[in-house]
Amino acid sequence: MNPTRLDRLTSALQRYGVAGLVLMPAANLTYLSSLTFHPGKRLTLALIPTTGPACMIVPALEANRVAATSRVPLRLFPWSDAEGPTEATRLALAAAFGPQRDLVLAVEYSALRVMELRALEAAWPGLQVVDATDLMAELRMVKDAEEVAIMERAAQIVETGLAETIRQIRVGMTERQISRMLSAAIIAAGAEGESFENMVASGPNGANPHHSNGDRVIQPGDLIILDCGARYQGYISDTTRTVAVGEPSAAARQIYELVRAANAAGRAAARPGATPSQIDAATRQVIAAAGYGDAFIHRTGHGIGIEVHELPNILDGNNTPLVPGTTFTIEPGIYLPGNLGVRIEDDMLITPEGARSLTQMGRELQIVGGFDKLSHRATGAD
Repeated sequence: MNPTRLDRLTSALQRYGVAGLVLMPAANLTYLSSLTFHPGKRLTLALIPTTGPACMIVPALEANRVAATSRVPLRLFPWSDAEGPTEATRLALAAAFGPQRDLVLAVEYSALRVMELRALEAAWPGLQVVDATDLMAELRMVKDAEEVAIMERAAQIVETGLAETIRQIRVGMTERQISRMLSAAIIAAGAEGESFENMVASGPNGANPHHSNGDRVIQPGDLIILDCGARYQGYISDTTRTVAVGEPSAAARQIYELVRAANAAGRAAARPGATPSQIDAATRQVIAAAGYGDAFIHRTGHGIGIEVHELPNILDGNNTPLVPGTTFTIEPGIYLPGNLGVRIEDDMLITPEGARSLTQMGRELQIVGGFDKLSHRATGAD
C-alpha cells in the first residue's frame, strides 16, 4: 500500500475510534495498494489496523500476484477452494486486531456484500461495523503529484481520440457509428479503456443529458454532444465537447456561446478556498441571466479520480472549501427538449496558486462535416 496514503488513513481511523478498516477488491483497495481484482465470489478482503501491518485474506490462486504487485508488503492469509476461507479469515482477523473482545471495524457500506459481512461475523462473533464511505471519499478527494500526472495523461489521451473522431464526423452517419469510432480512437490514443460508455447525442437527442446512443442519422445543422473519457493507469478523464455539423442556426450558436461563457465563469471561480457552491453559482448565473436557468438541469460538476464520480460534488449547498489537489469537472449545459442540447466539460485541478484545466481542447464552436476550417487540439485559451 502507498505509505503516505496509508499513514493518512490510519490517522483518520484513529479519529473514528475504530480498530481498523476492511476493504473489498474495489476502488479504495486499488487507491491504497494498486491491487486490482476481477469481481468474483472468492472471499478477498484487506484488513488494515490502526497500528501494525496490514493483512489480507486472499484466494491461494491470487497469492503470488498480490505479493509481487502490492506497493508494500502485506501479511497474506491464502485459502484454497478445498478448505474454504473460514480459517484464513479467523487467523487474519486475529493477526490484524489481536485479542480484542468488542471489535469495531469500518467497512464500505456501498461495496461490502452480504457474503463478506457474514464471513467476518462468523469468524468474529459480536463484530460491530461502521460506515467508512465518507472517510475514504475524503481521503481520495485530494490527489498527490503522482495521481495528478496520471490524470493529466488520461486527459491528453481522451482529447486525442476525441479530436480524431471529430475530424471524421459527416452528415449521414449515425450516433452509433460515431460512438464506435470514438471508442476505437480513445483506445488507439493509449487508453486502457474508456472511463464509461461514451455518449453521442445529436440534434434533439442532445436535450437528454444522459442520452443512450441510437441510430439517429446526423443532419445538416445538428449540434452533437460528445461526452467521453479515457482510463489510464487506473485513473480516468471525463470531457465533453459540442460540435456543429455545418453552420448552425443563430439561435443554436447563441445557446452554445452562453454555455461556453458559463464554463469559463466556472473555471475562473475555481481556486483554493472557493466552495463548490460558489463555482456552481458562477456557471448558473451566466445561464440564468440569459433566461435559460430552467434549462440547466444538473449540477455543475463532480469529483473525478479512480472513479468517474467522486467527491466533491459541485453544486449549490456544498460549502466545504476546496484545497489544492482536488480534481473535479465543470460541465454546464442547456437542454431544450425537442430542439437541442449543449454541454462543455473540463477536468479541473485546484493548485496552490489557483486552478488549471487538465483538459486543454479548445472550447470555441467547431464546425464539422467536411469543412476545412477546424480547430481541434488547441491551446485551451478561448
